[in-house]
Amino acid sequence: KLILLDSLLQEKMSTSGKPVSILSINDDESFTLDEAALKTVLTSADIKDKPICLVPVAGAFRKGKSFLLNFMLRYLEAGGSENWLEETKSDALEGFHWCGGSQRDTTGILIWSKVFTVTTESGQEVAVVLMDTQGAFDRKTSLRATITVFALSLMTSSTFIYNLDENIQEDDLQHLQFFTNYGKLALDESGCGDAPFQKLAFLLRDWQFPYEKPFGAEGGRQLLDDTLKVDDEQPEELQSLRIDLAGCFNEMECFLLPYPGRSVTNPAFSGLAADIDPEFLDHLKGFIPSILSSKTLTVKMAGGREVRCKDMVHYFKSYMEILSADDMPDPKTMLNVTMEANNVVSMAAARELYEEKMEEVVGGDKPYLNTEDIEEHHLRIADLAIEEFDKMKKMGGEEYSSKYREQLREEIEETFSQYKAHNESKNIMNIAGTPLTLSFMWICLYLLSQVAALLLLGPVVAVAHYLQLATVITASAWGYTKYSGKFPAVGVAVDGWTARIWEMVVQPMVGQAIQNYVSGK
Repeated sequence: KLILLDSLLQEKMSTSGKPVSILSINDDESFTLDEAALKTVLTSADIKDKPICLVPVAGAFRKGKSFLLNFMLRYLEAGGSENWLEETKSDALEGFHWCGGSQRDTTGILIWSKVFTVTTESGQEVAVVLMDTQGAFDRKTSLRATITVFALSLMTSSTFIYNLDENIQEDDLQHLQFFTNYGKLALDESGCGDAPFQKLAFLLRDWQFPYEKPFGAEGGRQLLDDTLKVDDEQPEELQSLRIDLAGCFNEMECFLLPYPGRSVTNPAFSGLAADIDPEFLDHLKGFIPSILSSKTLTVKMAGGREVRCKDMVHYFKSYMEILSADDMPDPKTMLNVTMEANNVVSMAAARELYEEKMEEVVGGDKPYLNTEDIEEHHLRIADLAIEEFDKMKKMGGEEYSSKYREQLREEIEETFSQYKAHNESKNIMNIAGTPLTLSFMWICLYLLSQVAALLLLGPVVAVAHYLQLATVITASAWGYTKYSGKFPAVGVAVDGWTARIWEMVVQPMVGQAIQNYVSGK
């Protein structure tokens, strides 16, 4: 019933179109792209083959984006006539849903169902689509969802209106850089090769310093030049930010608007142009044609070619698949990034301490240690490294640091396995174990053959001689593989079974002999 009521209200609001939701954010912060709704708007027979001009308005929430879009609708409905505003001064503001107050109104991404056809100065007919977007940084939406909405509207736009309040602050530029770089990453993944975006229009509402820079396009140009100017006295990160943004867009402009008047804050305000400050309306009449007139419209381009309306459906699908993919980096707040970096630095310092202490024990040309001793040193030094990590001041508290402590333990264990391998490489038995075992076997067989000969056990002597020959051949084959590097599997096999003979026979016998010798003394 609520959906039916909403549909009836929308029909009443405007007979020439209605807002159509094309991207919605689900409860689990996943996204649903309504492909059917996109096709309904963009693939109708009269406009599907026309070049598209897609104009979204984006920015922080509760800054009047939908309010502005409805005046843009009026301009297009009037066919861009000079008196478009005067003719509708007594009409309530209809179109995209808008309201006063502090709570979020628009969610996801919406486009207007009616696509406007405009003939440019060159005589080309183009299709103009207006897009409304969910405001950034509200109190209910995750950072990833905010960035996805902003990035998708930016990637699909031909002219992107960045709606700001009062002035261009440094954090506005930082957010824009964040969004554009996320969008550029997705564009690179799509393989279309269009890293730069097209046209960016800063729209500054409630400009308070007209005595410094006048309202309108000229004052906006002055402000933009001052804001994006790269100065050697600026910190390096500010210079880098401005250079980066300059390379993201083919064209940038700015427009300054005055405050629309106290009446717009009245809950009973219905959007009547007659209730709005005349100075605001005068400059609004200058801004909207600078975006939507036949002289200023920008056609969406991709790969050096104009994009048609029906093509945009595929672009939306492609971009959303990339933005929703698991291999896209998870966006983080500045606090998250700082906490992560803080813990990573602490972890690196602790790991470095572990490596320095272990190098003193088993590194480089240090002598071989038996297994028990190296394990003992490892446990002692690992405890020192964990203690070093814990005593460093870190943001995020114990709960956040615990996963990095576990990661540090895992990395220490991995490093220890490398030190163990290095230590084992110094063990003489790993180098000479096979030839010593084979020699021991040959001597034992020789002694066996001599004893058997004295006892006149001919068959035993023959078997012992054959086994001696086999031992010599095995030793020769092993030596050849180690010297030439050929047939490594033979060398590995010989090493394997001689190691087992050493552990099961030779080592116990030698150990017992030494023990008897010591006890006899």
